[in-house]
Amino acid sequence: MVNEWRVVDDYIAERLIAPAERQAATLNANAHSGLPAIDVSAPQGKLLHLVAASIGARRILEIGTLGGYSTIWLARALGEGGKIVTIEFDPRHAEVARSNIAREGMADKVDLRVGAALDVLPTIEAEGGGAFDLAFIDADKANNAAYFGWALKLSRPGALIIVDNVVRDGTVADAATKDDGGLGARKLFDLVAAEPRVTATAIQTVGSKGWDGFLIARVKG
Repeated sequence: MVNEWRVVDDYIAERLIAPAERQAATLNANAHSGLPAIDVSAPQGKLLHLVAASIGARRILEIGTLGGYSTIWLARALGEGGKIVTIEFDPRHAEVARSNIAREGMADKVDLRVGAALDVLPTIEAEGGGAFDLAFIDADKANNAAYFGWALKLSRPGALIIVDNVVRDGTVADAATKDDGGLGARKLFDLVAAEPRVTATAIQTVGSKGWDGFLIARVKG
């Protein structure tokens, strides 16, 4: 079934996403550098781009840069003077991301921070650069709830917070799961369900990345 999902993803990309948008060079550079192939798919990247553009995002927070594939999709949605602050734990991944971001002409829109996100986020808060319009969380799944808490703290009223990989082949709905990602997703859902400052939903996705999903929350005014 995953192969069929991949065929449909390829069809969507070929029909609706221009070759220049698909970032083949970024994905090739990531693979050549030995980065894990865990980027969002091209249709998912375009979705993030459209969401950011539709809300007129000027400040975006990304937790989990990897090789910069989703970073570039989001940065392309920013208008003049817009900025995405992205955090990557692995210095080698960050080096690859910087190269990809520069090649795509997005260096002036990207502020890449290297370090553990839970250490970097308080620094971002202390700098007082302004609230974020959109946050995208795609990092180690065990800390998703903590990352969401920080994203909420740093977001303006009306902002969107999107968390990737929250379905985990259905383990999110399995109370007996031992999967670290599934456990992290369940903790995130519990946190969001009890958080009165947001309204949220989640959608399942299938495609080249298998069976997974996004959680999408809007910060209440």
